Amino acid sequence: MQTLTKAALIVLALSTAACTRPDRFGAGNSVDLNAAGGAGGIGMSGLGDVNDPTSPAYFQQNVGDRVLFAVDQSTLSAEGRAVLDGQAQWLMTNNDYLAVIEGHADEQGTREYNLALGARRANAVYEYLISKGISASRIRTISYGKERPLATCASESCYSQNRRAVTVISIGQLG
Repeated sequence: MQTLTKAALIVLALSTAACTRPDRFGAGNSVDLNAAGGAGGIGMSGLGDVNDPTSPAYFQQNVGDRVLFAVDQSTLSAEGRAVLDGQAQWLMTNNDYLAVIEGHADEQGTREYNLALGARRANAVYEYLISKGISASRIRTISYGKERPLATCASESCYSQNRRAVTVISIGQLG
């Protein structure tokens, strides 16, 4: 019985340690666009000056960090391509930055379906940026499906905000 208790404590300690490692998602220098504060609930601390064309704050506020999609679609709209043209131009000018493309979906549908849809949306942005000359080694994609909504309500006004791909920029190496 004593061996079983020790084994259980060791497993518990290891699993807890794995959950609390602060650098588990990378180098720790990525831009957290979901932090509290700033305009529209998006954190701006640490992003630099919104008037500095080389800062992440400028990218987010003036270039645009997200594109929206229609229901059950991963095809880029004309408006989405215009935003991505600006992102590609900014990334070409600011070679030190890397991009993580986050794919999101609204809360309708299953978790599995929405993860796949988010992945298709992120991949559409990835492919578009590569077609504009951004090196594939500077871009990574991730899908959150319906797990990170911007708006939570059971109406189209909320759903439409959550059908998106967000470009998060950071300095450093992709993991």
